[in-house]
Amino acid sequence: MRAIIDTNVFVSACIGAGPASSVVEACIEGRVQPVMGAKLFLEYEDVLARGALFANARLSEPERQLLFNVFVSKCEWCPIYFLWRPNLRDEGDNHIVELAIAGNADYVVTSNVRDFRNPNLRFDNVVVVTPERFEQELGK
Repeated sequence: MRAIIDTNVFVSACIGAGPASSVVEACIEGRVQPVMGAKLFLEYEDVLARGALFANARLSEPERQLLFNVFVSKCEWCPIYFLWRPNLRDEGDNHIVELAIAGNADYVVTSNVRDFRNPNLRFDNVVVVTPERFEQELGK
């Protein structure tokens, strides 16, 4: 099972959200092959540097950095050679779909499923799911 883990899922895992934590745990344990690209990596780094976002997080800054390093070590790196531009409602999410296509991912796991609805360019082989739904898929 190959998946793109959106930054909001990783942030939720750091804060302490149950299903998001299960998703990241499954990646670290090798039950899911996370796919990472340069733009997504930079997005992770940017979001993790926002200290105020983690004011009530269960993990301290060094713990978040350690978790990120372990997570990234489990990722398969994938370059993106073609810009498909599915033209999602949030332009900033287009790179996630492009990475999913380039990395032959089965899933995009995100808390913002609605931002991925009704693209101009559809890719039916990639399923966009919430962490809760992905957790159910893992249980099958």
